Amino acid sequence: MSKIGTGKRAVVAMSGGVDSSVAAALLADEGYEVIGVTMRLFDAPFEGAGRLSKSCCSLEDVEDARATCRIIGAKHYYMNFESEFRGHVIDYFVGEYENGRTPHPCLACNDRLKFDFLMKRAEFMDADVVATGHYARVHRTESGFQLLRAVDPMKDQAYVLHTLTQEKLAKLALPIGGFTKDQIRGLATRFGLPVADKPDSQDICFIPAGNYREFVEERISKKQPGSIRDTDGNVLGQHDGVHGFTIGQRKGLPISGGTGRPVFVTHINAATGDITVGSAKDLLKRKLWVSGVNWIAGGAPSRPVRCEARIRYNGQNTAATVTPRGEWAELEFDEPVRAITPGQAAVFFDGDAVLGGGLIEPAPPANLAHAESGAVAVG
Repeated sequence: MSKIGTGKRAVVAMSGGVDSSVAAALLADEGYEVIGVTMRLFDAPFEGAGRLSKSCCSLEDVEDARATCRIIGAKHYYMNFESEFRGHVIDYFVGEYENGRTPHPCLACNDRLKFDFLMKRAEFMDADVVATGHYARVHRTESGFQLLRAVDPMKDQAYVLHTLTQEKLAKLALPIGGFTKDQIRGLATRFGLPVADKPDSQDICFIPAGNYREFVEERISKKQPGSIRDTDGNVLGQHDGVHGFTIGQRKGLPISGGTGRPVFVTHINAATGDITVGSAKDLLKRKLWVSGVNWIAGGAPSRPVRCEARIRYNGQNTAATVTPRGEWAELEFDEPVRAITPGQAAVFFDGDAVLGGGLIEPAPPANLAHAESGAVAVG
């Protein structure tokens, strides 16, 4: 490989997994002085957190990151980010469920931990770039930087990186975005890394058992009980808190005597505690509102833009029109989409390029409630 990075320093966020390890190895191979940083995000139990664990932050993960750094001739630091992770990820995660929304913790972790706090720490290390093992690509153009989807569509993570700004993209390297997962494991073997066959971590890394409802139940500060109602307002049952539900949910609904047909959660009213259930058809909607929109180019378009949009991490891109509304945006799909879920991200794409994105809201902001577009509340 070319030595384009000779004389430059790269701080690499290293979880101990194969992706971030290969990212570090690729940069070292290009001639960068690599500094690996493993962030301690939470107190992971040692028991069961070995090589076959799908969590992260275990002692073995730290040792795997250190071993990789020794092999590629890089320094390694283990930094404590537990306080930041608790405040910006775990508290956010629990709070969103408490308010009847469905959070995406990876968004908060990337935005605040890796691309905020870590980048600030990297400045003190005189780093030229900060790198991660995300499957996405950064492309420099005459007018700035683009965030592009990864070559491997099955591993693409551009959706969770839509909060990146031009300033952060200018300092970011995503070395593995041009490879498939199989190629990354092959590179790990070629570099002699001990993590070539290590399993991928799960999405919610701080809940290794996978029971997020139990996790939230133990940490929630308030409960909003209420009624289960059908679309006509008839009471079908009672529940002890909106935190136990998400849009599109079918299983585990406390409905007395059943309904005789499949029903799904179609709306959550956190203020009253009412959970509305309906048919699969009731989940289909075309319009939604998005708050806190970040436009990758640095500014919002001056007019509506045709795009493809995605409303969940593992969802499909669907043809749509996005209309900027200040810090918000109105999104209208060409065809109805299923289970638009407040708290999740809506991300806009133009081919492989990410245009921007923000968080799905249950209703438009008060000052836009009478916008001539007539966008409707979701749920």
